[in-house]
Order: sequence, then C-alpha cells, then structure tokens
Amino acid sequence: MRKEIRIAGFGGQGVALTGRILGKALAIYDGLETVMTQAYGPEARGGASSVNLVVSDHEIAYPFVQQPDILAALSQEAYTKFRPSVKPSAIIIIEQDLVTPASDDECFAIPATRIAEELGRRIVTNIVMLGFFTALTELTTRHSIEKAIKTTVKEKTIPLNLQAFAAGYEYALSNFQPHLLDTREDTGAAGAGQV
Repeated sequence: MRKEIRIAGFGGQGVALTGRILGKALAIYDGLETVMTQAYGPEARGGASSVNLVVSDHEIAYPFVQQPDILAALSQEAYTKFRPSVKPSAIIIIEQDLVTPASDDECFAIPATRIAEELGRRIVTNIVMLGFFTALTELTTRHSIEKAIKTTVKEKTIPLNLQAFAAGYEYALSNFQPHLLDTREDTGAAGAGQV
C-alpha cells in the first residue's frame, strides 16, 4: 500500500498543521511509514500553501508526491493548480464555499468554514476538514487523529479542536453512503453532498 496525499489552500488556513497532525497519526499511532513535505508562497498569509504526504506499509523509497491519490483543496487556487495532477481514480475533497469545481468533476464537498464558524472559531476550518477527510478516506482512524490532535495543538485549544474534528467526521457520516469510496470507481455512485 502506498498513498500520496496533497492538502492545499492559502496561508493562514492551517494547512501545515493539518499535515503534521495527519502525519503524526499515520506514523506514530498507526505505525505506517510516512513522509511529509510542504510548500508555501512568500506571503505568510494569503499566499499558496500545500502539504504533501506519502504513506506506505513498506519503506518509502521515493518521498515526493507526483500523482496524489487524495487531494483536499481549501481554496479555488489550490483546486485549480493541483486538480490536473491527481490520479484518475483520486478522491477530491473541497471546501464547498471556497471552491467551485469543474462541472464534470466528482468531488466530496463540505462547508468546513461555515461549520467552524458555527463552533465559534473560523480558525478550526482545517480541523473540520481533517475530520471529513478521516471519515471519507478511512486511511487512519478517528482514535489516532484524536491522539495526534491532543499531542500537537496547545492544551487550551484541545477541546475546540476535538469538537471541530468531530463535526467534520460526523458531517461525512451523515452525508455520504457507507462504503461509498470503495464502490464509486466500479459503479460511479454518488452520495448526498457530492458535487
């Protein structure tokens, strides 16, 4: 098993933190081989930002993402820039209020920013997206991500981050059919919330 993941958005959305939490869950708590690299524009906020992870159950010989199996785009620029590079069977996850996909593109959408705002802090949009990602892909477990959150974010923000993660996770479970991702390649099935 080897999966290539790219999470992208703009500076200030917490893309790098999302990658660190996911990488920690996969490497430390799931015991998988994991490599993370990141890229960002010259601007601290507002510039392009992406994090790339390669995860495998074997030693990783080539640590760079070339054709992602999973793309999570938190901005239109990220979607436009990185969508052409994914594998034909890739899972595309988007922030539905910030990304307008191509009309023929099959994406899994979540209003992560709105959900974060309803929790009282827009800053946890990335963690809402991480919950959605976790439930959809089943690449790691809820338990592993929660442990990674608890050991990565500031102690006083742990309850809010866990709440944000749970909100994204539950959104995926409520809006997508069970085993949807296992069957969509074969059947082309679409679930609620898909665009």
